Amino acid sequence: MHRHHDDEVHEHDRGLSYDLPVLARRRMIRLLAGASLVPLVGCSSDEDTSSAASSSKASSSSSAASSTECATIPNETAGPYPGDGSNGVNVLKESGVVRSDITKSFGDSAGGTAEGVPLTITLTVVDAASGCGTPKKGAAVYLWHCDRDGNYSLYSEGVTEENYLRGVQETDDKGQVTFKSIFPACYSGRWPHIHFEVYGSLDDATAATSITNTSQLALPQDVCDTVYATDGYSQSVRNLGQLSLETDNIFSDGYDQQMATLKGSVAEGYTATLTVPV
Repeated sequence: MHRHHDDEVHEHDRGLSYDLPVLARRRMIRLLAGASLVPLVGCSSDEDTSSAASSSKASSSSSAASSTECATIPNETAGPYPGDGSNGVNVLKESGVVRSDITKSFGDSAGGTAEGVPLTITLTVVDAASGCGTPKKGAAVYLWHCDRDGNYSLYSEGVTEENYLRGVQETDDKGQVTFKSIFPACYSGRWPHIHFEVYGSLDDATAATSITNTSQLALPQDVCDTVYATDGYSQSVRNLGQLSLETDNIFSDGYDQQMATLKGSVAEGYTATLTVPV
């Protein structure tokens, strides 16, 4: 039986040694991207006397922005509770996992419902190699996160018979998938986040094979503060107060591509959107 998240150190979700290869790759990508900009800057003339210099600088800035926007989503650990067969249980092969509403358990599970502030999550999967302008139609996304108490279904004590807050969707013509869920807790040692895996097809996802990308979505602090002030999230207030994005073991090396855009309210629920280049 697994213990509650507040009582254990998550080897995969928090261990720096586990993530060093990922961090090294991400830093190398940034270094190479920076090196590619040097010739553009070096070719600029005196900006005070040449309009061509202004054009060159604008082009450089545009190229830099394009490079950032079209970088592949950073790969991150799936954590110790993925439910994809890599650490025990495999929910992906269960009938009913392909669904948009992930607030309830399905199949032969206990049939529980995750309570919390409503959150609708939309990910747009795009092709990084083509400049991020081409939607990845027919891909698939498996998404999961903890509940209001910081527990993960299938693993955490008290919810091992539940499989809520886990689901798979196939991307549409716009490369989008949408999940109806609840706002996750902030548990001890980790910034509030949502896990997801991208697969080349729905068949790959439900066979739990050939993962294309594994990453995490970060939630903005202002919305977290608002949500955690509501009933049921009191433990998250304390946990979030001991963290920052800059000290989180996953997001400390950069989170611009992983920070979701949130809109809404506690009363009406929130929507979270993120573009995922793969």
